[in-house]
Amino acid sequence: MSKILVIEDDENIRGNIAEILEDEGWEVIQAEHGAIGVKRARESLPQLIVCDVMMPELDGYEVLAALRQDMATTTIPFILLTAKADKSDIRLGMNLGADDYLTKPFKREELIEAVKVRLQKREAIAKQSEQKLDELRSNLTRSLPHELLTPLNGIISYSQLLKEDYAVMDSEEIREMLESIHTSGKRLYRLTQNYLLYANLEILAADPQKIEFLQSLKVDFPKAIIEPTAIYQAEHLNRSEDLSLEVTDVSIQIVENNLKKVVEELVNNAFKFSEPGTPVRVEGRADGSQFVLSVCDRGRGMTAEQIASVGAYTQFERKIYEQQGSGLGLTIAHRIAELHGGKLEIESIPEKETIVRLFLSCAGKREEF
Repeated sequence: MSKILVIEDDENIRGNIAEILEDEGWEVIQAEHGAIGVKRARESLPQLIVCDVMMPELDGYEVLAALRQDMATTTIPFILLTAKADKSDIRLGMNLGADDYLTKPFKREELIEAVKVRLQKREAIAKQSEQKLDELRSNLTRSLPHELLTPLNGIISYSQLLKEDYAVMDSEEIREMLESIHTSGKRLYRLTQNYLLYANLEILAADPQKIEFLQSLKVDFPKAIIEPTAIYQAEHLNRSEDLSLEVTDVSIQIVENNLKKVVEELVNNAFKFSEPGTPVRVEGRADGSQFVLSVCDRGRGMTAEQIASVGAYTQFERKIYEQQGSGLGLTIAHRIAELHGGKLEIESIPEKETIVRLFLSCAGKREEF
C-alpha cells in the first residue's frame, strides 16, 4: 500500500483530501503545517507528498526546498496545491523540483489522476533501479573475484614467505617483499573503490531527479583540480618528465570530485599504456559553449572494436599486458560524463596515438551532446 503525506493548514481541506485518497486504498499521513510536514516526511518517508503552498511557518516552496536538499527525501514525488494560477508561481515550484501542480479548487478525479501518475512513475523508476542492481550483481559475480584475487594472492604469498623465512632473509629481500605487499594492497584498495563507485553511478543513472540535481552543480576553477591531479599521477608512476599541461579556467557543469576522478582515470591509463620517455599531453580549453578536456598518449592504442566495446569489467589484451582495470576506469569516466550531460570520445591509432576527450557544458551554456 502506497503511503501519502498530505500537508495542508486548512483542516477541512486536509480532511477532504485524506478521505479521497483513503477511499482509493492509499495510506494517508497528515500534517497541519510545513514544519511538521518536513518532520513527518523525514520520519515516514512516504511514496508521495501532496502539499499546499500558502501555509504558516514554512510555505510549500520552503517545504519542497528543504526536502530536496535531504538525500533521504530528495526523490519523493511532490504535488503542490495552490489557489494561485500565475505562471511565475508554477515555474517557481517546478524549478524547485515539484512534480505536479494542482490549482484550487480541483476535482476529485484530477487529484486521483495526478496521484496515480506520480506513483506509477515512481514505481517505474524503482523497477529500473532494481534491474540495474541485478545487472550489477551479475557483472560483479563474473568479474570481481578475478580482479580482487590477483593483488590479494600477492599479499598472501609474500606475507606467508615473510612469516616462514624472515629469520634467514636479508634486509633487502624483506624490503622488496614488503614493497610488493604494499603495492598489491594499494591496487586492491583502488579496485574496490572503483567497483563501489561504479555501482553508485549505475544506481544514480536510474534516478532522473538526482541526475537533474547533479547537473545543476558546477566547478568554477577546473584548472585547480585538473593540473594537481595529473601531476600526482605522473609523479606516482615516475613519469613527471613525460607530462605536459595546458589548461584554461572556465566554469563548467560537473561535481568537483567527479572531475577529479575522470582526470585520475584518464591520465593514469595514458601513463600505464605508454612507455616511459613518451609524452602524455593534458589540455583543457573552452570551445564555444563546451569545455573540452583531452588526454593524449603515444602508447599501444586501441582498435575500433576495442573502443566500441568499452564497458565495465573489460580489460584489453589481458593475456599480453599485465596492467588491469583500464576497462572499468574508462567506463567510470564515460558514465560520469553522461550523468553530467556530457560525453566521452576516444580516438586511437593502434601502436601510435590515443586521444581521449571529455566534453562538458560551460556553466549556464547547456550543450546538447
